Amino acid sequence: MHHVGPVGGTLPSATTRPLPADAVRLAPTGHLGAWQERNAAATVPHCLDALETSGALDNLRRLLDPADPEHHDGPYRGFNFADSDVHKTLEAVAWESARAGEPRHEDAVRRVVDLLRRAQAPSGYLDSHVLGSDGSARAVPYADLRWGHELYVLGHLVQAGVARARATGEDDLLDLAMAWADDVVARLAAGQDLVCGHPEVESALVELYRETGDPAYLDAARRMVELRGHGRLGSGPFEPAYHQDATPVLDADEVAGHAVRQLYLLAGVTDLYLETGERGLLDAAVRLWDDAHARRAHVTGGMGSRHKDESFGDPYELPPDRAYAESCAGVASVLWDWRMLLATGESRYADSLEHALYNVVAAAASTDGTAFFYSNPLQVRDGHDGADEYQASGRRGWFACACCPPNLARLVATLHTMVATTGDDGALVVHLYADADLAVPGSSVRWKLRSGYPWDGDVLLEADAASPVPLALRLPGWADAAGTRLEVDGTPVDVAQTRDARGYLRVPAGARRVRLVLPMEPRALRAHPRVDAVRGCVALARGPVVHCLEQVDHPGVVLDDVGLDLAGGVRVGPADAALGVGATLLAEGVARPSAGLPLYAAGRADAHDDARGAAPDEAMAVAVRAVPYAVWGNRGEGPMRVWIPVAAAPRSDGRRRSGR
Repeated sequence: MHHVGPVGGTLPSATTRPLPADAVRLAPTGHLGAWQERNAAATVPHCLDALETSGALDNLRRLLDPADPEHHDGPYRGFNFADSDVHKTLEAVAWESARAGEPRHEDAVRRVVDLLRRAQAPSGYLDSHVLGSDGSARAVPYADLRWGHELYVLGHLVQAGVARARATGEDDLLDLAMAWADDVVARLAAGQDLVCGHPEVESALVELYRETGDPAYLDAARRMVELRGHGRLGSGPFEPAYHQDATPVLDADEVAGHAVRQLYLLAGVTDLYLETGERGLLDAAVRLWDDAHARRAHVTGGMGSRHKDESFGDPYELPPDRAYAESCAGVASVLWDWRMLLATGESRYADSLEHALYNVVAAAASTDGTAFFYSNPLQVRDGHDGADEYQASGRRGWFACACCPPNLARLVATLHTMVATTGDDGALVVHLYADADLAVPGSSVRWKLRSGYPWDGDVLLEADAASPVPLALRLPGWADAAGTRLEVDGTPVDVAQTRDARGYLRVPAGARRVRLVLPMEPRALRAHPRVDAVRGCVALARGPVVHCLEQVDHPGVVLDDVGLDLAGGVRVGPADAALGVGATLLAEGVARPSAGLPLYAAGRADAHDDARGAAPDEAMAVAVRAVPYAVWGNRGEGPMRVWIPVAAAPRSDGRRRSGR
């Protein structure tokens, strides 16, 4: 059966490969399955509704014949790439249809596809920001490759068409996408240097090659990567690095520029490697992945440290309160991690995928699935003005630049495809732990995976018959191998002896019951010494989940004045059903009121709290409560912080403020 998911085909250079369409089913009883159900019931319909209210569909209706009753006689609304919101939403619906095993929102989808068909120019070109009402171009196509986003829009149309074809067997949207893609391929073949200021089309063209088998699409993707990095796009108002046009990919040593553009480009580069096996592509991807994750990633998995240019900053430039960490960058990070995992089979890429997924990506949407963050700060200060939707202290239902909500919707609809793969030795390789049913490739045997993960580390797999293939279970990078337990058919197994070079625990064929118990003790994480912005602070984590403090849990004190007393340790707290989390963290803290202190004063740098904080009798003990970062901001707007200063216990009369 053809693989249904965001990466299809046979992937000749992959080390581990996606499973067939029906091989994995997430159960709604688990964390990931419940997320998919919420996405289907709330986020996807919300995005469909927003296509009307935002004007994205009216932009296409402007292109219809004035005699057409559906013609819209108003101005273009939104950014020049608003069509991509339509395409990403259609892709999300398609993957949701594939997951459900039947078409979803089919009447609405057919209406949009018909609208796109009627708006499309005879050449195949389909960008409502450029086309005029008579189907001709009111601007010259591809005249502004730096800012036009036309190829970016094409990329999302292609991905939506491929998704719909795989999910439902309907080629209507794919035909529209191919007509435009064929025109672009012909232009490239004729010597026109088409390269987009916002990468994305590269992955889409590779996926179109996988769907059709036509090597012209693969060649076009390769050519676009080769063209990039030579300054062809020019400059202004941002430098070429912003558009990923300063350095050829194969020569680059550092990630740079607009974070989403960089990550999408590298996903496309990895897609090219998966099809061609060109080692230079993988070497570049590994080199840049190492730079991104060793020197430029936030502890939440967020990418992009600067609001200016929505970009990567210098190495270790990771300010928590000014973190941009755009939601789309989180999605792009997961998409790139997934491709790197397929290419190498190494668990570190699954670790990164999981980390971004459970933290920055999950935080981007509200617990009801209908409100979103565009940027994802790691600290909101007392008095922060969150009126700007791009640095908000609360989620919004939609944005002027609405790239993030439908991007989240299309990713979450495919989460089940990332749970497991088949290894190069035929093994069933499990990457993500959640309630799920998994089929053994080429066999009638099915595994039932059950776990309270990420809230507890007990993972149980039971097969309905002896497995004909080996099983490989990821040992997360955050887990202490010495504290991990593995049992196969009731017999304890030495974890160290079963761990392979890629970071997976190997279970031979023939097993029927496997239990993995991961240690879930809370951890206090410290940043690299060069991350100046969080020196003297720790972030609290448990399993793959990073936690934060919110003002709502600490009444009577200003959150900015709270420090953490690690001498008392960090404990696991109760679940919070209202927030949908299975555990919180509890610790002892110290509040030293700082209002009225001078901005600068003499004192020892290593005695900031005692020398500059409140008088001893004003300091008070605080019961600290930390909740998963993924759910912050769901109880109203207010201060929040991931990085918490470490403070000594107060010299006071023992007064205490309790966290809720």
